[in-house]
Amino acid sequence: MQKYDLIVIGSGPAGQRAAIQGAKCGKSVALIEQREIVGGVCINTGTIPSKTMREAVLHLSGFLYQGIYGFNARPKDKVGMADLGSRVNQVIHTEADVLRSQLVRNGVELLSARASFLDATHVRLENSHGQSDIEAPAVIIATGTKPAVSPLVPINGRNIINSDQILDISQIPKTLIVVGGGVIGVEYACMFCVLGVRVILIEKRPRLLEFADTEIVEALCYHLRDQRVTLRLNEEVASVEETGEGVVANLKSNKRIFGDTLLYAVGRQGNVDELNLDAAGIEADKRGRIPVDSEYRTKVPNIYAVGDVIGFPSLASVSMEQGRIASATAFGLKIHSNPATYPYGIYTIPEISFIGKTEEQLTDEDVPYEVGLAYYRETARGQIRGDTTGRLKIIFHRETHELLGVHIIGEGASELVHIGQAVLALKGTVDYFVETVFNYPTLAECYKQAAFNGLNKLLVFEQQAAR
Repeated sequence: MQKYDLIVIGSGPAGQRAAIQGAKCGKSVALIEQREIVGGVCINTGTIPSKTMREAVLHLSGFLYQGIYGFNARPKDKVGMADLGSRVNQVIHTEADVLRSQLVRNGVELLSARASFLDATHVRLENSHGQSDIEAPAVIIATGTKPAVSPLVPINGRNIINSDQILDISQIPKTLIVVGGGVIGVEYACMFCVLGVRVILIEKRPRLLEFADTEIVEALCYHLRDQRVTLRLNEEVASVEETGEGVVANLKSNKRIFGDTLLYAVGRQGNVDELNLDAAGIEADKRGRIPVDSEYRTKVPNIYAVGDVIGFPSLASVSMEQGRIASATAFGLKIHSNPATYPYGIYTIPEISFIGKTEEQLTDEDVPYEVGLAYYRETARGQIRGDTTGRLKIIFHRETHELLGVHIIGEGASELVHIGQAVLALKGTVDYFVETVFNYPTLAECYKQAAFNGLNKLLVFEQQAAR
């Protein structure tokens, strides 16, 4: 039986970072992946394909240039799924090659097999060549998730699909029904509406993206409606049926929604069915999520779980950090990492990115705060780019001026947020933005404009209070 210091199950963002961190500690590491291409859901069907598809949509549709050259600025008159798929496949293979090279360089042994526990320290591997057993004193579960299923929605892979099958459809539909107003559903709704598809988005909650700032989400909804997306909020699907002409979604409110294709994007389920967790003494909840402590240790001390399989926030960037922390902890290293300073990126059109607290959270916590706003259209860079939709919002403490949150909607938001991240992590104040010179013309100037806007509000208040 082959023995290792660490076994990592799953080669997604969490698993790859866990494995490399273990190797950096000088330990022998086995990384188990059952797919032919390494990288897990992130590289094969999730993050990389969806973000590459988004970029291809923006360029091929001419959307990025319409603010400058008008609505007829389209590099390609008719965009097909083959156009999107070819670019996606190119990036997938490149990313997989880069990842495999990193693993080899760091001395991680990659094993292609399906893994299941025999007990807390022994794992069975099964593939086309047979089966074998391996052993390690520490095990990290990083198996990710798969699309959730519902008996109400008969997925057929043709015109009733989940997010893993989006690139397999033969042609771009004229009408797309999207069930689920979470990150995945909203991102794909944005992509298809930019391609001219009539999109109907169904969400049972009263608003989209409930964890994000209300004002930012309202701005996104405005842009979705402006792109002719129909939002059916507070609506729930009762059943879905395939017809000769397409798909019908029957709602509990007795509405019937007709479309060519339906994308079911209501949550994801932990990939734990084949792990035989009971043998290791671990249990997952009904959604396949494994409970862990602050160091990502399960109730079995030598077994850790990281990434999407433990639930929210299910971000590739956060999963990487979780994997690194778990692996370091398993070998006695203490790593400082503060989840309060993790940024969130939602690749809608336009992008949304944020860090820190929302107005709603601060109100619930009785924290006195002020808000500063800046608009892309009021910066020279925004005008040069033709981006008049973006805005940047900073939230800071009314008394200490400490930065409490940054919320951005607009192209480049996921890059721009990192300036605010650095200030927030170092417990800086809004005055930093006033006193700092930013390159001109850049979108980074929005921070200075937002700071002036917020501080001017405080000044007006103080002047009125002094009268």
